[in-house]
Amino acid sequence: MFREIHKSKIHRAAVTEANLHYVGSITIDQDLLDATDIWENEKVQVVNINNGARLETYVIPGPRGSGVICLNGAAARHAQPGDLVIIMSYAMMAEEEARGYVPKVIVLDADNRIASASYRELHSTTI
Repeated sequence: MFREIHKSKIHRAAVTEANLHYVGSITIDQDLLDATDIWENEKVQVVNINNGARLETYVIPGPRGSGVICLNGAAARHAQPGDLVIIMSYAMMAEEEARGYVPKVIVLDADNRIASASYRELHSTTI
């Protein structure tokens, strides 16, 4: 049996732009993508902490070190610059792999720089 497992998370990212007239997706600083093993064109779920909106889209890499988090196209209707979002990806895994998998999770500071990168720091219970 395969299970869909939480693979990666960028937690408390501040939206820097909302570009309604772009062709869809979310642009994310390449450094943040590398830290979470999220790939270009990978499907992600975006959850807006400020208003509760949830959406799925795909990733476009942004310039390294820029801190960019830009919702593009129709997704731009779900967030304003300054809103905090959680960006998550999932993966299908066989049960054996899923049981031992540790997601790659980063928590960002107010400038979209990595403040913490340890999954165990975020959760007190064992998976």
